[in-house]
Amino acid sequence: MYVRGLTVVLVALGAVPAAISQQRNIAWLWLFGVLLLVGLDVWLAPSPLRIGAKRRVPASVRLTESTTASLDILNLGKRRARGQVRDAWQPSAGASETRHDFSLAPGEAIPLTTRLKPTRRGDRKSVGVTVRTAGPLRLAGRQRTLPLVDTLRVLPEFASRRHLPSRLARLREIDGRTAVHLKGAGSEFDSLREYVIGDDVRSIDWRATARRADVVIKTYRPERDRRVLIVLDTSRLSAARVGETPRLDASIEATLLLTALASKAGDRVQVTAFDREEQARAAATTGTGLMTRLATALATVEPRLVEPDWPAVARLARERLSQRALVVLLTTVEVSAIDSGLLEATAALAHRHQVVVASVADPEVEGLLYERGSVDAVYGAAAAARSGIEVDAVSARLRSLGADVITALPDDLAPVLADRYLALKAAGKL
Repeated sequence: MYVRGLTVVLVALGAVPAAISQQRNIAWLWLFGVLLLVGLDVWLAPSPLRIGAKRRVPASVRLTESTTASLDILNLGKRRARGQVRDAWQPSAGASETRHDFSLAPGEAIPLTTRLKPTRRGDRKSVGVTVRTAGPLRLAGRQRTLPLVDTLRVLPEFASRRHLPSRLARLREIDGRTAVHLKGAGSEFDSLREYVIGDDVRSIDWRATARRADVVIKTYRPERDRRVLIVLDTSRLSAARVGETPRLDASIEATLLLTALASKAGDRVQVTAFDREEQARAAATTGTGLMTRLATALATVEPRLVEPDWPAVARLARERLSQRALVVLLTTVEVSAIDSGLLEATAALAHRHQVVVASVADPEVEGLLYERGSVDAVYGAAAAARSGIEVDAVSARLRSLGADVITALPDDLAPVLADRYLALKAAGKL
């Protein structure tokens, strides 16, 4: 049961004559009459049990994009039903226009639309559908909540995709350049061309030369079937907010861009979200299939307040990589890395693989370095400088173990990591 605002107004109006005449009996009689009308209205209202509802929700949507959920309302009763329906969702689902009026004849059905614009990635759930049927007097009615629980998966935004075309153009340049200059083991055969002065005579294809009038040589390109393992740290430090989002979200953006670029280069990419155990995993060779699976898998990954198990990461890489590969560790470079086992794991991985450690820098810490307006600001700048020195010291130790270290602001991490991947390609290290 529910009452409408008109009922409250009628009750309040009864207080006016009671106050003028100063007789309480008038007020009680008025209140009794209003309650009688309310009870009659509730009794005459159609039963909400006779209202059926079915919701249709898209499988997924990217963060910051809009979508719609359709709600079909059906009158299963034998008389006209009027009222209101509310399609309730979690606040982070960004639902708008959730209340809809309806007037249904017996057996009639109408579709209702709720617009959704999620503000967080992950699984956003509906709370239920509340149906209100109004009585003929419009004073009150009946109410029932239908337990319709549906899930909308919100995929990562992948805003860094705007950097992909320029990096793909650079990748094509690298492939074109290395097809001319690279010769020998560790590369794939590309094509034959005529010999020119200055070419390495060891690249001459004598069989092809015997069939032609000119001397021809083989040209090579880097092997495209390389392995790339991206480890996404989901331990406690990934929960820290940098700007308006957790550090983990910036790492996910970098993962998506690097995966898209590496898969276009023909590399075999594996991604794992790991802290003390694996939260998510995606692996494929084709770009389209991999990106779909990766976005779906990473959508529900959340930071956990546990310490990372870096020795387990080293063991996992040893199990899944049978040859030399690029291993990217998306984590936080700070003093606690010394005790967490990151240095030992990096040393073990760098002994066999090309290792890149990428970390998200905090823009607030960067901003503190230049504040000198007050005593507190000076202390803040000193603390930020000390933190920077510690990060540099840990980075130096990681580099001495054979790893590349990248530290960039949240919006810059994805393109910087992609550029480092391209630089390794150009240098023939992948």
